Amino acid sequence: MIKESFLKVDNKITDALKSGKAIVALESTIITHGMPYPQNLEMAREVEQVVRDNGAVPATIAIMGGQMRAGLSEGDLERLAKEGASAAKASRRDMAAILATKKMAGTTVATTMQICALAGIKIFATGGIGGVHRGASETFDISADLNEFSKTPVGVVCAGAKSILDIAKTLEVLETNGVPVIGYGTDFFPAFYLRKTGFLVDQNFETPEQIAKMLDVQWQLKMGGVLIANPIPVENEMDKSEIDRYISQALSEAEKRNITGKDITPFLLKSIFEMSNGKSLKANIALVKNNAKVAAKIALAMTKQ
Repeated sequence: MIKESFLKVDNKITDALKSGKAIVALESTIITHGMPYPQNLEMAREVEQVVRDNGAVPATIAIMGGQMRAGLSEGDLERLAKEGASAAKASRRDMAAILATKKMAGTTVATTMQICALAGIKIFATGGIGGVHRGASETFDISADLNEFSKTPVGVVCAGAKSILDIAKTLEVLETNGVPVIGYGTDFFPAFYLRKTGFLVDQNFETPEQIAKMLDVQWQLKMGGVLIANPIPVENEMDKSEIDRYISQALSEAEKRNITGKDITPFLLKSIFEMSNGKSLKANIALVKNNAKVAAKIALAMTKQ
């Protein structure tokens, strides 16, 4: 058992768990490392409201004051947003050190899944998962997110994997780890800014109820997480040739500056934001809200089984 001193579940989340209400977890690196203040705070508030508007209780996940936090107060959310990139970026390997030193940290997909499981939250909405980086055959740069799926029973609604990644290899690692890749109303795996790639999902479910049933069976079998791929809304999709050009230029610049490891994703996303004159950020916010909406519907369907 995790000591209560290391895990703090907000009273609203505790009450929702006890009464069987739908809950949707939200990660926090998009707040700390995704955009500047005050836009990040505005976005965080809006995404939480989307969850509420669709019948669920939002639980933003972070690490603050030596505790894993499931559900933040308005004041905590503002403190996290103001801290921004000065906060740590916490993945599984960082957890113990950040708790021991009582640093503030935004949580990646892997760490958010971990905290969700400890708190008893089954559904989590994010933007896009991490994966196998381009050139990983030389760098071995593979996100801890992929391994987390294999062992942590949480359903993650996302717009696929980030476009900056090697999608084919990312899907191959997920398959190796036995992770179901489910499409919500799509046969094709999306890639963040793009609605579809040339790669198929494992199953296409058309309704939240179908996904809720599948998740129930998955966890009755004592199996791990499920990736639920939800494409970016049509009106927010970006042009593939445009995105590919930005990614290529950003990768070249990252190589010149020798930017690697956990710093690479924030750098690439910031570079794409600048090259697209902010268009990529608008797409990012739109897809996160869309994922929050779908996650809330799935969470609500799970409460009715």
